[in-house]
Amino acid sequence: MVSHIKNKVTYEIVDESSEGQKIDNFLIKFLKNVPKSHIYKILRSGQVRVNKKRVRTAFKLSLNDSVRIPPVDFLKKKSVATNKIDSDQFKIIQDNILFEDDFLIVLNKPSGTAVHGGSGLSFGVIELVRNARPDHKFFELAHRIDKNTSGVLLIAKKRSALVGIHKQMREKKIHKKYQAVVKGIWKEKQKIVDLDLLKTTANNGQQKVRVVESPQSNPLAKASRSVFFLKKNFSSYSLLDVKLITGRTHQIRTHLSHLGFPILGDDKYGDFTLNKDLKKIGLKRMLLHSAELGFIHPATFENILIKAPMPIYISNFISNNE
Repeated sequence: MVSHIKNKVTYEIVDESSEGQKIDNFLIKFLKNVPKSHIYKILRSGQVRVNKKRVRTAFKLSLNDSVRIPPVDFLKKKSVATNKIDSDQFKIIQDNILFEDDFLIVLNKPSGTAVHGGSGLSFGVIELVRNARPDHKFFELAHRIDKNTSGVLLIAKKRSALVGIHKQMREKKIHKKYQAVVKGIWKEKQKIVDLDLLKTTANNGQQKVRVVESPQSNPLAKASRSVFFLKKNFSSYSLLDVKLITGRTHQIRTHLSHLGFPILGDDKYGDFTLNKDLKKIGLKRMLLHSAELGFIHPATFENILIKAPMPIYISNFISNNE
């Protein structure tokens, strides 16, 4: 059916909650449920103006900027996703807060919960937070983790906090440690992996990443680095700690798949035959967990280290295979 999201030109004045935000992210937030491809199309065509001027997608908004948003008309497939947020979903927020103050919330995100809506999902963690606390003006994801990855997720409650965390990320001052159970017997105590990765987007909006062996042949490929530590070998699997030096999309999953040690339960880069066998014995989740996040608090400048306990389904799988 045809969905007329906006049937006339609108003008939005940038307030403090959107100050410093990139224009594309501002539009994605404002034009809810509009495909990103359509948003980038109206940006490239010059239909979006800031203070009556055309802008590029990387343009950052300032306080009191006037944003012209054109009529948006696109074909929208009938969605099977529900917009209803029930009390059990609110418990994702209430029962999984690891740290909170006036500037930040840190959650232990469960596997199977997306960090934001899109791709057929009406809502994710950030929408749950906003709905749970409608009186609070600003909530933004400081970073992302995959839907089927569990663990530490950082949300900013003020733009100043978001800017401060992003600055640390650019300067590689954020500590991120993951835990992964992989197929095969890993032998090296420590292994540094440097690979160039290229992100692609399918027609359905799904992202996938591949390794580029000759980066000079593709200038869009981005360097990535992970450090892997062997924690334990058991049965025909291995438990690894992973320290991220860069934070590319699907970085750990792509690195391990390329090395021949796919993460158990990974439905995009994993061993599909093995995953099918694992499902028969009840393992239906990807065994990747964001275990630690360390950063300098953007307001108090304290060193903060947040740890999320390993999910029971991962610890049980390890115990059953030792």
